[in-house]
Amino acid sequence: MKPAAIKHLVETQSLPRLLAAEQALLRGASPGFPISGDSAGEQLTHVLAAGFILGYMQKNEASFAAASRVFFQRVRESIS
Repeated sequence: MKPAAIKHLVETQSLPRLLAAEQALLRGASPGFPISGDSAGEQLTHVLAAGFILGYMQKNEASFAAASRVFFQRVRESIS
């Protein structure tokens, strides 16, 4: 997971496009726009993270930094 790739997606894609890309990647299809990552799994991770962060930003009127902290805290909790 590369935070810079996630930030790029948040800055350049809308939530509906991220959700469509998620579905495309799950089907093994092209997401419709470039997503950095060494594998489809890493690309999916970036899309899921960007979707969460962008959704959180919109719902809570939060900054990217605040939404990112929430996301990465959840990741840390899930793997500990």
